Amino acid sequence: MTEHAQLPAGGTPYRIAIVCLGNICRSPMAHVVLESALAEVGLAEAVTITSSGTAGWHTGKPMDSRAAAELSAAGHDPSRHRARQFTPAWFDHDLILAMDASNLADILALAPTAIDPGRVRLFRDFDPLAETGAEVPDPWSGGRQGFTDVLAMVERTAAHLVTLLQR
Repeated sequence: MTEHAQLPAGGTPYRIAIVCLGNICRSPMAHVVLESALAEVGLAEAVTITSSGTAGWHTGKPMDSRAAAELSAAGHDPSRHRARQFTPAWFDHDLILAMDASNLADILALAPTAIDPGRVRLFRDFDPLAETGAEVPDPWSGGRQGFTDVLAMVERTAAHLVTLLQR
């Protein structure tokens, strides 16, 4: 975890956007897990989670069936997700978390010049086991183990984010 893994100040509710490439694997998995974790500690009204992709190929579609199966097996409900595309309007969120460096660069390329750089970070900046700059790998072109690994990263990071948000 990076030593500067503090949350930027924000509004009420605190708004977090999670962003990957197509919004069908990594970011929706993180969205569902983080939303569930927040509900478990009574923060569902105080913190809202959204997710999107930097590319619009899958807009309006449900998440990848392998991601949905992994979430379901872990007791989460993936059924409400529909893919969305990240646009500059998403900079109204208090915190924007990119799943990898490529998506982080794409997000920053759309940023207004006055954005606080602490508001746009890598998701795994909040993973207590991650090195600085660690990414959530895209499991889309791999097998089931990739989705299992992503879920473990997402659950661990979400748990730490909830701890920070409770403060």
